[in-house]
Amino acid sequence: METPTYIALSSQIGLRRNMDIIANNIANMNTPAYKAERLIFIEFLQKPTKDDGQSFAQDIGTMRDTSEGPLAKTDNPFDVAISGDGYFTIETPLGDRYTRHGRFQLDAESRLVNGQGNPVLDSSGSEINIPANAGQVEISGDGTLSTDAGRIAKLGLVKFEDEQQLQRSANNLYIAADDQEPQEVENPKIAQGMLEESNVQAILELGAMIKVHRSHQSLGKAIQQEHDRQMKAIDRISRRAAGG
Repeated sequence: METPTYIALSSQIGLRRNMDIIANNIANMNTPAYKAERLIFIEFLQKPTKDDGQSFAQDIGTMRDTSEGPLAKTDNPFDVAISGDGYFTIETPLGDRYTRHGRFQLDAESRLVNGQGNPVLDSSGSEINIPANAGQVEISGDGTLSTDAGRIAKLGLVKFEDEQQLQRSANNLYIAADDQEPQEVENPKIAQGMLEESNVQAILELGAMIKVHRSHQSLGKAIQQEHDRQMKAIDRISRRAAGG
């Protein structure tokens, strides 16, 4: 197999991974607070020979689109959306996790939890307990929870110096890198009775999927043509050798 085929195959491998990422974006179009991902390509230059160098396509990772998704009204008092910077802190058996998915509820112990039953932490890193028969819970713009009886707690909202280092985990949660220390959001903006929707744009994703599919097909044809060329060359050389 010669260099042109290797170069085409390197592009095809990247395109297949890109298709997987696009498909995952589309599958999460309706997942609250989901952030679309993009594949990052670079040009890999093999050590040049005395004649020329060889350029390959290499995918080195993904980049997350951290732009804010549109806010949708739900009127559920325990649905909260973040406007601007910040992540909620969720306590899990594996350690603290972070999310912008603010669909919360009360468990049997009157704790504020996420959909998996993991406690939502307040600004001091403690669980949030809603007193029994507390009545209507109001959540102000800075994340403070209160009832007619007074203040209960304040939602813990944190940010990170480099959001791209957050590792996506199950259930729309993120894991912070060991060297990523969460920082308190100074001026949090919380909207009660609303959820942040996914920032995936269906039309753009479908357009990208079509483009990747066509590029993959085109490279497949190029590989087949190169294969046919090599087979013809081998056949001619064999015939000449036999005739000699």
